[in-house]
Amino acid sequence: MRNHVFRRATQTLLLSVAFFVSPTYADDIIDANQLEAILKIAQGFGHAVLEKDDLGDPMIRGRIDGVKYGIFFYGCTEGADCKDIQFSTGWSGANLSLEKINEWNQEQRYGKASMDDEGDPRLAFTVNITYGVTAENFEDTVDWWAVAMKNFREYIEENSLD
Repeated sequence: MRNHVFRRATQTLLLSVAFFVSPTYADDIIDANQLEAILKIAQGFGHAVLEKDDLGDPMIRGRIDGVKYGIFFYGCTEGADCKDIQFSTGWSGANLSLEKINEWNQEQRYGKASMDDEGDPRLAFTVNITYGVTAENFEDTVDWWAVAMKNFREYIEENSLD
């Protein structure tokens, strides 16, 4: 009997703690509709401003360690309720072979490399935040992006055909 009472009291305590902790945790969740929260985290890594793209969807233009980038919002309905985001940057005038682009993609987990219509290297990083992530998780994601950009810039410098 005593063990049963102890187990019931423990379950009640755990449920009570979960009830009081959940609202705090829920406030910390970021999805693609928390534009100001995303902007604030991006600004923690350098200059960043919130704008709208040609379709009226939100976008953030930023700069980390001198490299310009954008955060583009996708799956939006009339400029809101976006489903995912993509970090993107490019290097105009850099001369990188398609073989080196493919090599990057085979060896790296974060940041997909490609060439734009003019043959310039680009780097993109798509993030699904449909159901939200914690602010700490999103900050870590921006840090991964910053590292991927830095590494790709160095990769271009080391492998440029010029």
